[in-house]
Amino acid sequence: MAESAETTVLIRTFNEARHLPALLERLTQQAYRNFETVVVDSGSVDGTRDIAAKAGARVIRIDRDHFTFGYSLNVGTREGCGRLIAIVSAHTVPVDERWLGNLVAPLADPRVAMVYGRQLGADVSKFSEAQDLRRTFGTERQVLRPPRFFANNANAAIRRDLWLQYPFNAALPGLEDIDWARHWLQDGYEVVYEPAAALFHIHEETWPQVRRRYYREAVAARHIGLKSRRRIPQELGLEGLRLLADMGLATQETLAGRLNRPVASSFREIVSFRFNKALGTAQGLMDGAKLSNSTTREAFFFDSSYQAVVIEGPGKATLKQVPMPEVRPGDVVIKVAYVGVCGTDVEIFDGKLGYFAEGLASYPIIPGHEMSGEVVAVGTSVRGLRERDRVVVECIQSCGDCEACTRDNWIGCADRRELGVLKANGAYAQYVVVPHRFVHKVPEGLDLARAALCEPLAVVLKGLKRLSGVWNSPKRSHTCAVIGAGPLGRLCAIVLAHQGHPTTVFDRNPERLSGFDRLGISTSSRLDGLQQFDALAEVTGNPESLETVLEKSGAGSSILLLGLPYARKPFNFERVVAYDKTIVGSVGSSARDFRDAIDLIGQLDLASYFERILPLSRFGDAWAMAKRHECFKVLLKVD
Repeated sequence: MAESAETTVLIRTFNEARHLPALLERLTQQAYRNFETVVVDSGSVDGTRDIAAKAGARVIRIDRDHFTFGYSLNVGTREGCGRLIAIVSAHTVPVDERWLGNLVAPLADPRVAMVYGRQLGADVSKFSEAQDLRRTFGTERQVLRPPRFFANNANAAIRRDLWLQYPFNAALPGLEDIDWARHWLQDGYEVVYEPAAALFHIHEETWPQVRRRYYREAVAARHIGLKSRRRIPQELGLEGLRLLADMGLATQETLAGRLNRPVASSFREIVSFRFNKALGTAQGLMDGAKLSNSTTREAFFFDSSYQAVVIEGPGKATLKQVPMPEVRPGDVVIKVAYVGVCGTDVEIFDGKLGYFAEGLASYPIIPGHEMSGEVVAVGTSVRGLRERDRVVVECIQSCGDCEACTRDNWIGCADRRELGVLKANGAYAQYVVVPHRFVHKVPEGLDLARAALCEPLAVVLKGLKRLSGVWNSPKRSHTCAVIGAGPLGRLCAIVLAHQGHPTTVFDRNPERLSGFDRLGISTSSRLDGLQQFDALAEVTGNPESLETVLEKSGAGSSILLLGLPYARKPFNFERVVAYDKTIVGSVGSSARDFRDAIDLIGQLDLASYFERILPLSRFGDAWAMAKRHECFKVLLKVD
């Protein structure tokens, strides 16, 4: 790119990681080389800005709340150094290496204020939209003069000196290109349509997005006086005629073998497109109030939806598109890398978790609290975190202000949220939005699959701290028993052994006891000999197991209850009191436990936790594996 370029190629972006690389690659192949690339981004969270920066583009970020098409173009033009401004949509691909040269060439004529180029449908384009592009952007070069006013900033170029006199109208929700062209056409300049400057315009919109696009354009057309409410019958009639024409053409294309899908499928798509276009246009011409409402406005400019697993109720879970929640000043947006499958997730799906039975939590909810990922956006008041930081997130998120919180009793906070469990959507999703104070950076060298285990490790560390606080003996090494060789029990045993305590793991399933010998940990499939242990950690949540531990453990022993849920069951506590036993319970973890987990996790042998890694789309299979205890741990990779 030239340091003092003649042309600034201006690209507006919001979550364009899918298509932007192809556009940037094609820019490097242009025969015309006297240009720079400026990207104006409205808060992408999918890596768009990184892609642009790595390609050598200058990236300018604007607040999403301030976005309009005209405003973003004004910001980019102001920052660009070119005397010519080439404007191109981020989801386009120039047809050949002559595109940019052909686009700016007509601006050498001082009578020309603006040039717009040809747009073609791509293989993924909806049939009717491809036909609209074909009808609008023909093969013949044209010079526009009043009263014909048209232009399209998906593929256009303007003169900077004229922009300085009349910037794009930032108040318009669309058609800022036509408004700009009309201004200069009425002032005696020309607008040129140059079909030799061609590109593929790739729209992969949902039907609501199609409807919203034409709604925006209709509101703008009414605002600048191009159309009025009286135009609605004519617009509906035109769409009806185009519907019939598209059906006829689709039939011909199918019979000729050029359209490789059933006619009925094409017809359904044609009807859906024409219906949503007509509806959006009619609604926009009738009333533009939705664009003045801050609650609904964002949906008309941004597609902030992402994929997530949503549990709608007991036994009902689907992978679906969900809207991005509001990002408050203190929030962080994290792109999820891995999420661990926990028994809690399965209990929520089965409708067995106590929070839901007691009415403390409610459906629908996105599960997942064992996670790792990368920061992709931060709120305006966030300090200490920035984009591309690799992070993990605390599950228990307390208010920080109540009496319980002031005593560091986070679990006692009545207003607490628990990620993916209680009042807060979790990480079975492409993105998660959380308050920054619950986010912890992890070292660059730490693999993000391993980092996802920081949450269960923090739970273990908190429990063992509570256990060590009640050990009756001051000796450094204690004989320890861990009852239950599931993911949490195995982690508990590994940590105890790492701390130098002789440890034995008990589990009725011999297969779950494999691999402990190489870690120096003893195993047993029979729950006996408990009297020989100084400390015992019950991690199954099984009431019969708990009863055995309470009765058969030795005098003076310390017992940690780390499993959930324990069913209601009568018990005689005489054996606890008479034999001087100490019982402590533990749940969740704190920020301090997370920091300790981050420091420790790289030192532990956790190879068995990474044997089953599935894509997020296979969450159902992952839950089934967890129920059948097929492996120590299942991780879901979110791509």
